[in-house]
Amino acid sequence: MNPQQWLDEYEAKLADLKKKSEDLQENFTASSATVTSKDGSVTVTVGPNGGLQNLQLGRRAMEMSAAQLTGAILQTAAVAQRQAAEKVLEVFMPLGEGTEAIAMVSDAIPAEEVDLDEDDAVDEVEEPVAPPPPPPVHRPAPLAPAMRPPTKPRPAADDADDDNQPW
Repeated sequence: MNPQQWLDEYEAKLADLKKKSEDLQENFTASSATVTSKDGSVTVTVGPNGGLQNLQLGRRAMEMSAAQLTGAILQTAAVAQRQAAEKVLEVFMPLGEGTEAIAMVSDAIPAEEVDLDEDDAVDEVEEPVAPPPPPPVHRPAPLAPAMRPPTKPRPAADDADDDNQPW
């Protein structure tokens, strides 16, 4: 292979890598996922990093107990996180297909959970127990404000001394 041919192929590879990198940046930010629970009580939006971006509660949510609502939020968030992770994996695939990095990321995506019947899932969730209140903090009584010692009165100004002390 002559040097010019090698250089042309290398430049083509760089141009392809640059295009893939630009596509990655553009598509990564769009890799969020929004999922609504089956009953419409909860809608969750998760960013590409799996972090919660938005949580909306529908009218049905107000009819649920705290345990039911908690379960619905957690289940919906888990589905949204899985979908976002799958989107991120798709975005990275052109750059790293067949690499250990892609294998590691794909292995980290949780398997799809079997959806329980809504009534079954709700009955199994226990009401959360409120944590005990923290023990009272004992603080020492505040100290009285520091008192300044009384100042001695200044001697009366002597008009004769003004000549010797110009300040």
